[in-house]
Amino acid sequence: MTQNTPSSAPAIDAQSTNEPASLKEERNSKPASGLDILTLGCRLNSYESEVMRNHASSAGLEDAIIVNTCAVTNEAVRQARQTIRRAHKDRPDTPIIVTGCAAQIDPDMFAKMPEVTRVIGNNEKMQEGTFKPSTLLNQAAPKAVVNDIMSVTETAGHLVDGLEGRARAFVQVQTGCDHRCTFCIIPYGRGNSRSVPAGEVVGQVQQLVLKGHYEVVLTGVDLTSWGADLPNKPNLGNLVARILKLAPDLKQLRLSSIDAIEIDDQLFDLIANDMRIAPHLHLSFQAGDNMILKRMKRRHSREDAIDLCTRLRAVRPDISFGADLIAGFPTETDEMFENTLASVDECGLDYLHVFPYSARPGTPAARMPQLNGDIVKARAARLRAKGEDRLKLRLERHVGTTQNALVEMGGRARLPDFAPIRIDGEAPLPGSIVKLELYAHNGTDLMGRTL
Repeated sequence: MTQNTPSSAPAIDAQSTNEPASLKEERNSKPASGLDILTLGCRLNSYESEVMRNHASSAGLEDAIIVNTCAVTNEAVRQARQTIRRAHKDRPDTPIIVTGCAAQIDPDMFAKMPEVTRVIGNNEKMQEGTFKPSTLLNQAAPKAVVNDIMSVTETAGHLVDGLEGRARAFVQVQTGCDHRCTFCIIPYGRGNSRSVPAGEVVGQVQQLVLKGHYEVVLTGVDLTSWGADLPNKPNLGNLVARILKLAPDLKQLRLSSIDAIEIDDQLFDLIANDMRIAPHLHLSFQAGDNMILKRMKRRHSREDAIDLCTRLRAVRPDISFGADLIAGFPTETDEMFENTLASVDECGLDYLHVFPYSARPGTPAARMPQLNGDIVKARAARLRAKGEDRLKLRLERHVGTTQNALVEMGGRARLPDFAPIRIDGEAPLPGSIVKLELYAHNGTDLMGRTL
């Protein structure tokens, strides 16, 4: 799986010192009444929260708290429960609806919480009819409405006008995962891989471009598996080529976390030659030791990862790489860990999502010999420190240059290679492109002033 989590593939936002924590609660606001959606986990969850917001508005759900949970680690589940209790304390009379991967995997646990009004599954949360107040808030209805996610065979496209203050728009092209990495619980929360047909994806991108979005991000749970369940089994490169051809006014297309071993030849060529594809890839590596990769049931080797990064950098010198890495996987020796640590430099990784290994009940890795928790924490700390050093190197290459950047909220911006910037003075409008003089960095952000 390829997402912002230690799944069998990618990760959009995970716990690290280099990028926003995926386990950090994201609140758009803290209203005393009305609809409030609290999102934990990956960018796909953030996208789906906006779909739910639209559905709830259309259905007339005006006063409720929706908690969209993550299940990637035990800590993610703990934070979900904590978020629910805090929300109830803030607004004790407001119905609380719980959904997301943790709710899909263990609905009974959340249904037993007295603060929770209703639990809905990952498939149900994407259906407008779910949010009719007469049904959703009916006290006589079952507290948990969660169907078998493995029985779901299709994924519909949902147009979301944009996230992050309209800085960029996200398009979900796929969900679910057919791989069964030994550490990963996410397929049981998302189901098998399901693709949004290319025509729907292209239509959404075209509409978003017409609305003025500079950047569109393709997102999914296992993005590079897109198309395997569609007629003729097109690959992700085919979809990207169609988007670039049929949305000629799109300025920048960004790919979210992808499984490196599944980058097809057409996609590689597009990344190498079409400058509208952002020069940044977040890769689902998980480890840099071949024995650990085998025990994780990954499909690539250490050499595969190094070779991919070397080849991409040769054809696209400006490209940057992020990666998911798990510290302290069961049976990991000191030597195996050192191989993973060394692979950060050998691959030239710039942004690390570091996960201390967390045993998820029901996964094969949970039955393997576990490491001492202090060892796991220490190895995660070393990986994060390495990530901090690598990020500084990436930032330093930009100091003293003048570049265009996409403005986000809060006086921040990003370069195409994902380098974050703090903007001096009055913040430009989110979603705009601004020319910045980059004069310094503080180890985590570039410092820029408008010209």
